[in-house]
Amino acid sequence: MVDAVLLQEAVQGATIIGAVLLILAVVTVASAIEIVNAYEKRALTVFGEYRKLLEPGINFVPPFVSKTYTFDMRTQTLDVPRQEAITRDNSPVTADAVVYIKVMNAKKAFLEVDDYKRAVSNLAQTTLRAVLGDMELDDTLNKRQEINAKIRRELDEPTDEWGIRVESVEVREVNPSKDVQQAMEEQTSAERRRRAMILEAQGERRSAIEKAEGDKQSNIIRAQGEKQSQILEAQGDAISTVLRARSAESMGERAVIEKGMETLESIGQGESTTFVLPQELSSLIGRYGKHLTGSDVKQDGEMLDSLEFDAETRELLGLDDIEKIISNIDEEADMQGAIEEIEEQAEAVKEGQTATDIKDPDEVVDETADDFEFEEKS
Repeated sequence: MVDAVLLQEAVQGATIIGAVLLILAVVTVASAIEIVNAYEKRALTVFGEYRKLLEPGINFVPPFVSKTYTFDMRTQTLDVPRQEAITRDNSPVTADAVVYIKVMNAKKAFLEVDDYKRAVSNLAQTTLRAVLGDMELDDTLNKRQEINAKIRRELDEPTDEWGIRVESVEVREVNPSKDVQQAMEEQTSAERRRRAMILEAQGERRSAIEKAEGDKQSNIIRAQGEKQSQILEAQGDAISTVLRARSAESMGERAVIEKGMETLESIGQGESTTFVLPQELSSLIGRYGKHLTGSDVKQDGEMLDSLEFDAETRELLGLDDIEKIISNIDEEADMQGAIEEIEEQAEAVKEGQTATDIKDPDEVVDETADDFEFEEKS
């Protein structure tokens, strides 16, 4: 009975020992195996001594006495807190930035710096304040790329010693103080009002120039129309003068004949039987017969001529050109329509309704001069 109890206790003790050994073995294996992700590297220390970097995959390390430190080898983003700075022209500004870094040497990052992320962030803060302090306010607002480049250059040298590479620096916001912002807004508003006034003045100037040009075209075309109208009116007056001269010529001839007939009648009623007739009496009778019959009367084989204007008077009155002048009367109506059309074009130009169909003033003057020269030659 006692042996059975002892045997049972021995089995239980062996079972416990086996379980403990199994657990110890599992813990040992687990402690001896390090699984490193593909984007990581781990620094291995044994009894506090740096041994090596563990590469991605399964790595075996001394159990229980080893310790590893993980380093992410991907590009990491560090937010630089908002910083206050005073520019070179004594204007307060606030700015924040983002720094993109990458661990290039995990051994240096492990051995040369305590916490590389915090170290880079603090260094970026002081560098940001220093860069803003060396610039004018306008430069801090406009030269964003220059600020980024300066900060990156300042961070490159110390971070290289830590095995860290600064890939990029981006300043997100640079804000001046509220008073400065208000002054800048007022300046911007004044500049916009100035530009608006300049544009308005330029528009009015352009409108005045175009209106003056239109008035000029209108006046020139109207002057041409008035010139043609005056020419036609003068031609009409000349024609009227010629016709009146012809009528006066005919009436004068008839008056001479009638006066001569009256004289002959008074002579015939006299008591004397002897009459002295002037040499021109036969011509007078011939003219009277011409007016009665429409033909000349011959005496002694010679043609009796009616009274005519001399050559100088005929040239002055334009009697030789009477047929050409009278033919112009038919053209006057057509020219009057052309004048009205010219005046309508002038009004259209003045109002700015059309400008493409109107010829150049010099061209209109030349064409008009050519037309009158052609009429005179013909």
